[in-house]
Amino acid sequence: MLNELIHEAYDRLRKRVRKTELMYSHYYSDLLGSPLFFKCENLQRTGSFKIRGALNFMTSQSREALKKGVITASAGNHAQGVAFSADLLGVQATIYMPEITPPQKVQATRDYGAEVVLTGRNFDEACAAAWEAQRATGALFVHPFDDELVMAGQGTIALEILEELPDVQNLIVPVGGGGLIAGMAAAIREMAPHVRIIGVESMAAPSMSASFEKKQPCEKAVSITLADGIAVKLPGTKTVPVICDLVDEIVTVEEEEIALAIVSLLEKTKLLVEGAGAVPLAALLHGRIKGISGKTVCLLSGGNIDVKTIATVVERGMLAAGRYLRLTIELDDLPGALATLSADIAATRANIFLINHDRRSKSLALGRTDVSLELETRGYEHIKEVVGYLENKGYSLTVG
Repeated sequence: MLNELIHEAYDRLRKRVRKTELMYSHYYSDLLGSPLFFKCENLQRTGSFKIRGALNFMTSQSREALKKGVITASAGNHAQGVAFSADLLGVQATIYMPEITPPQKVQATRDYGAEVVLTGRNFDEACAAAWEAQRATGALFVHPFDDELVMAGQGTIALEILEELPDVQNLIVPVGGGGLIAGMAAAIREMAPHVRIIGVESMAAPSMSASFEKKQPCEKAVSITLADGIAVKLPGTKTVPVICDLVDEIVTVEEEEIALAIVSLLEKTKLLVEGAGAVPLAALLHGRIKGISGKTVCLLSGGNIDVKTIATVVERGMLAAGRYLRLTIELDDLPGALATLSADIAATRANIFLINHDRRSKSLALGRTDVSLELETRGYEHIKEVVGYLENKGYSLTVG
């Protein structure tokens, strides 16, 4: 039944959503030793794959079913998909979003004409509030993942991949509530059963890996994560059985690995992705998936990341990669001491990014000064060179 819905969704959506690029990466293919492609749903309308499931669900409904409007809960991407679809169909949409949702996602949802209600500490609390409102208003609830029509819409991505790359060997997909990977796995298993299907989630929200192991939906606590789009406490009752039946494995990645993947994609491919979209590459780069060979597709599920988060992620990614070094050095408060320090740092070929000169700290002896530095470096070996050179020059320094 789900496979039939996927093919119907493909016909329904083909003129309404973007057929996103399947991009071959020379850099990552050489790095990993096998051909790697990116399916760029970060370039989709509304910046995420979520428009597919939302639009498929809503265009499958009668006008009678839609007359009281639609309601949903979302951490951001599904919200924009529903808001866009509602605007396209002339339907009122109300979206419940967690209070911690990035402002960029909130504003983008409002820009499509939807009413946004910020409530709850996470997706699950926002979802509970949305269901309560649905019972009061009679609006049609558009579930972000636990619905066959939503799963079918997401499954159309797999059909596009198979059209362009029929000999794909591995498919790596972000996992939250499971609608995306369930729909894609159903399509893949019907047409290319040899493909290895791997789901990736954040260690901060490990509900799907627990559910996969237990073969039933399992609730797990959610911590703050860069991959907020897949931070789900309890996966779907409809998605989990499909995933357990059709997906080969679920792996998890750490926050620093996600940050590094975001920065790496930005540097090496000029593609901007959000945390959830970066987890497939993070899993590959950090050895979370074993025995990968043959043509591999990483799904970049979305690119909706706000500017403040980008700045934080870039800094974290540079720190994790050894590209950024923080030092505190105590100097004599004498003319020329700071100039000498700067010259010594220049000799190491490190670049001073930020410098702060403090004479007023109560912990300092009279005639001494603290200098806090942030340096751009080339990696961990370069950091060792910088620290070793400065220590050999007689500086007393603290790293971090």
